[in-house]
Amino acid sequence: MHNSILYKNITNDKVQCQTCSHYCTIKPGDKGICQVRQNIKGKLKVANYGRNTGLSVDPIEKKPLFRFMPGTNTLSFGAVGCNFKCLHCQNYWTSQADYFYSHNFVENKNSPEEIVETALENNCPSISYTYTEPTIFLEYALDSMKIAHKTKNKKGDNLKNVWVSNGFMSSQSLDLILPYLDAINVDLKSFSEQFYRHVCGARLKPVLNNLIKIKKAGVHLEVTSLIIPGKNDSETELKQMADFVAQKLGRDTPWHVTAFYPTYKLEDIPPTSKETIILARKIGQKAGLRFVYTGNI
Repeated sequence: MHNSILYKNITNDKVQCQTCSHYCTIKPGDKGICQVRQNIKGKLKVANYGRNTGLSVDPIEKKPLFRFMPGTNTLSFGAVGCNFKCLHCQNYWTSQADYFYSHNFVENKNSPEEIVETALENNCPSISYTYTEPTIFLEYALDSMKIAHKTKNKKGDNLKNVWVSNGFMSSQSLDLILPYLDAINVDLKSFSEQFYRHVCGARLKPVLNNLIKIKKAGVHLEVTSLIIPGKNDSETELKQMADFVAQKLGRDTPWHVTAFYPTYKLEDIPPTSKETIILARKIGQKAGLRFVYTGNI
């Protein structure tokens, strides 16, 4: 197992993980919420380094990033684990490490150097850290980002690094990746602490703080909100999200409003109507946003 780079020792061989905003306190032998960081004899180890769940060449628009290198492909990969427990997760078989390992899914083993080389071989000008939450494979991602950042493609351009994230990384993690991060799409899942607690197993405030910090750092930022009937689709909440993006992140920040389809533990909720998505777009435009995109309808 690989050494975790962000943790501190506390009393009785306990450690506090500082990788994401949960800041899990972990006893010897126990794991954090992500299920891939484990306290082994007072040292925090991470199980998913170099073990990805597959490489894929995708259009950059699939991330979704509509205003960053449009028309290009990106090499996408992820690793097992997540710091959220979203009831509507579309990638639960890889994001939930306990499910993944208990079902004996196959992992691919690729070093950071091999990740970068694969991007070059496939003429991808960027690498996307996606499918699961990249914060949870921070060490693997960061080593790959550092190599990509100084590697030139055939056109003489440095490879770009793209994250697709829930935005719940710790401030320490964000500080580590910002020098190598070129673009990011962050899920703003709701504007309700209750939603984040009960649907995602997390908190809203750290996400908002990180969004502001990313924008101030000059990284290309786009925001996605999946609209779930009866959960976060009220006009009041849609307006709160739109106003936050416009006022705190800027009117030029793209906001993607996308439709939900029944999945995982929310199979009893109907798909989002086309009318709701169009309403969300109108609310975003009324808030002053220049780029509001609809998805999944």
